[in-house]
Amino acid sequence: MRDNPELNKTLAVLVALGRVGQPDDIGDAVAMLLSPERAWVAGQRIAASGRMML
Repeated sequence: MRDNPELNKTLAVLVALGRVGQPDDIGDAVAMLLSPERAWVAGQRIAASGRMML
C-alpha cells in the first residue's frame, strides 16, 4: 500500500488528517505511551488511525 500513490490518494480522503499514516506517526504514539508522564494510563485501547472514517 505505501508504495502505491494512487491507493494512498484514495485512502487519504477517508482520514481526517488528509494523509495516510507513516511509521513515525505510530512511533510517536508509542513513545508518548512509554513516557513516565503517562504512568497512569493503563488498560486503554488507543486508536492511532489519524481519525480514519471519522
